[in-house]
Amino acid sequence: MNIISVPPFAPVLMESTRSIGYSIETAIADIIDNSIAAKATNIDIAFFPINPYISILDDGHGMDQDSLINAMRYGSKNPTATRGTKDLGRFGLGLKTAALSQCKKLTVVTKVGSSLLGAQWDLDLVINTGEWSLKLLDLDDVSELPQVSQLMLLKAGTLVIMQDLDRLILGEKNIELSMGKYMDTVRNHLSLVFHRYISGEKGLKKIKISINNLKVEANDPFLVEKSNQIMEEEVINIEGKKVTVSPFILPHISNLTQLELEQLGGKDGLRKKQGFYIYRNKRLLVSGTWFNMMRQDEMSKLARVRVDIPNSLDYLWTLDIKKSMAIPPEVVKKNLSIVIERLADRSKRTWTYRGKKETNDSNIHMWNRIITRGKGVFYEINRDHLLFDGLENLNKSEKQSLNHLIRQIETNLPLNQLYVDLTNDEQITNTENIMDAEILKMLKHILSGCKDKREKNEMLGRLSISDPFNQHPEVIKRLMQEVN
Repeated sequence: MNIISVPPFAPVLMESTRSIGYSIETAIADIIDNSIAAKATNIDIAFFPINPYISILDDGHGMDQDSLINAMRYGSKNPTATRGTKDLGRFGLGLKTAALSQCKKLTVVTKVGSSLLGAQWDLDLVINTGEWSLKLLDLDDVSELPQVSQLMLLKAGTLVIMQDLDRLILGEKNIELSMGKYMDTVRNHLSLVFHRYISGEKGLKKIKISINNLKVEANDPFLVEKSNQIMEEEVINIEGKKVTVSPFILPHISNLTQLELEQLGGKDGLRKKQGFYIYRNKRLLVSGTWFNMMRQDEMSKLARVRVDIPNSLDYLWTLDIKKSMAIPPEVVKKNLSIVIERLADRSKRTWTYRGKKETNDSNIHMWNRIITRGKGVFYEINRDHLLFDGLENLNKSEKQSLNHLIRQIETNLPLNQLYVDLTNDEQITNTENIMDAEILKMLKHILSGCKDKREKNEMLGRLSISDPFNQHPEVIKRLMQEVN
């Protein structure tokens, strides 16, 4: 038996890997993974429309020549090899496949101290030679490259340059306009994918990412600082490694600003963004999916689950080259299904009660929800509400007219339009809190009909558990003090 070496034909393999399916934003995110692994704290991205190029400059630890050559090698590291706990790489293909998916010429220049080294993949050269022809650049070659002067200002760092952007600008008539569009897309993507690094989450080195000198702000998909409805974390042990599950319920949309709504939902809306968010070493891989464990329902659209996995379990999650797909193993799915049931119920209650905590079933609500046999659900105004007490003195004709009016309100609710507004994440201003001053005025009017101190205290006690007064306990407390 003879064993021979059959290396892949370089032009064919390199051209084939260009079609893996990277977009410009996922490609740049993959390159930034290398910057973070190199302990960079500043990452500057430049889009230049004249002699178009895109560059990514970091202040990481840089590379020597052997490391540079290995970084340019296809399959530079075994995906099954043990990696550092903070390593964001996987197959040793990301830098090359990501960059060359957008361009035909990839250059990497690296600096350590006074040493400046450069290497370049030029697809035209590879096609002409039919070999893995990597260019090692001399100082004259390097000095002519864009953004090198910025690299020279650093003690150490690496510069990645994508030129001859054939895939990116294919069919584009206005390159400058296209570059602006791509910049926005990349900014939005990076703000989400690396939000935990950008915000400097505990245990992570804070990084600053800029695009054409404009800082990228973190986009937290859980709105941790505003949400007070986080459920307890759960830890799943797999082969001695920890997978941490952190369920969240977003605040009701009536408690969100328009900017927060756009960040949390974007063009797809809150409903499309619900589900699991999978992070590998705090870097977002997959967002807004239930992995077919439940459907994306309107009542669960405030539910999101952060799942943190270590890179030592990559093989179980079937992580792809682009790091854009991760499928949970069965042992994780079983544990997640329990979390989903509790979380969906919490989301439904948050949605039903407009984001306000109503844990006392004795509260008197303005609307009653009636389940009718065979006819579904009907909503009626609660005629036992305290606000109806002041209408006792109406004559028979007036009471009849009022009942007709209330009945028409109940039967003519614009339910279809309400559904459209709610599913479009529209903020319904009817749900906004009534100002304390207005509530105070209403309460004083009601109390004016009470005979004495005892009757006023009884009335305030009843009002304290009635809509909308139960949402203003401080106002009721102040009136009780005045009465007593």
